[in-house]
Amino acid sequence: MSEKEIIFNPVDHITTDAIGAPGKRVFYLQAWKGERTLTLLIEKFQIQSMAAGVEQFLNELAERYPDLPDASADYNENTMHIHPPVDPLFRVGDLGLSYDMDNDMVSLIIREMLSSNKQPEEAASARLYCTRAQIKALVSWGLVVADRGRRICPYCGEPEDPSGHICPKKNGKNG
Repeated sequence: MSEKEIIFNPVDHITTDAIGAPGKRVFYLQAWKGERTLTLLIEKFQIQSMAAGVEQFLNELAERYPDLPDASADYNENTMHIHPPVDPLFRVGDLGLSYDMDNDMVSLIIREMLSSNKQPEEAASARLYCTRAQIKALVSWGLVVADRGRRICPYCGEPEDPSGHICPKKNGKNG
């Protein structure tokens, strides 16, 4: 895919997943529309931030449009894993959300992270139209994926290194 703006309206499926050992995982966002697949690199904190943002966004929609039926966040784990080949088009920079009331679709707007040698007008973007259930399932699954990483030290709150955690709150002793 070489277009500057990719539009999947609507997506057939959208997910996020991670590949690699805890502490060295690489996170991806992937969407399908027919035979087309879009794979993007995304950071763990962006998945977590997206989840919080989607929750707030959907709560605001529910207040603004009280007649909207509830959307389920249910998903089937077997269908939520990314599919190879994993060839990301770009690294996610900015994420945004919008709502199309006429079609009851949430639009996930994704802009490429700019590198030092790229001008803003050269950046790629994607607009992925999802049902409210698809976006809720995406972020519910995304939080599960993000939480499957390294154990968090109960003393300092930092991720523990699997090869040995040196905890600053315990004066450098293992947590």
